[in-house]
Amino acid sequence: MKHLTAIIAAAVVVIPAIANAQIKTLPGESMTVTATVDAIEHASRSLTLKKPDNTLVTTKVPKEYVRFDGLKVGDKVSVTYYDNIVLRKKAPGEKDLDSQSAALTPTEGLKPGFTIGAQRTITATITAIDEKVPSISLAGPSNWKYSSRVADKDALKQVKVGDKLDITWTEAIMLSSTAPK
Repeated sequence: MKHLTAIIAAAVVVIPAIANAQIKTLPGESMTVTATVDAIEHASRSLTLKKPDNTLVTTKVPKEYVRFDGLKVGDKVSVTYYDNIVLRKKAPGEKDLDSQSAALTPTEGLKPGFTIGAQRTITATITAIDEKVPSISLAGPSNWKYSSRVADKDALKQVKVGDKLDITWTEAIMLSSTAPK
């Protein structure tokens, strides 16, 4: 959820930039961290990883990942996180969207690994524009509401209250592991 909020915040800052272009892609962050498996709790499917700075992070592994039992204490894991967002200004009368999908794909080979991705698309309506702050407010499905400052005050003049935007954000995590030497 923290990543989702950051992605939406990035999107709202540049929403006015899409007023002239129908589609705007905002590349997100991509980061890779290598860690060592420090502990495994099989019953709860929890994995504790020791990062290079010796801090520990515990995460739950989805039940769909069937090779969880192949991980061992001491294994090195490499985790890559990626996200991006696509904004599209809707034409008047176009149907609203609210969809979500996710998939987990195990990697081939003997050592555990997987790629998991999720994508969410919603239609959001601009509910308020404050040129003095400057800021913009949006509303979407399931009582979703969001407000944020906008970096380009002049760009706010290119959109109006009532305009609709499709916001699609994608997140992916890739994990690979190697046995300790």
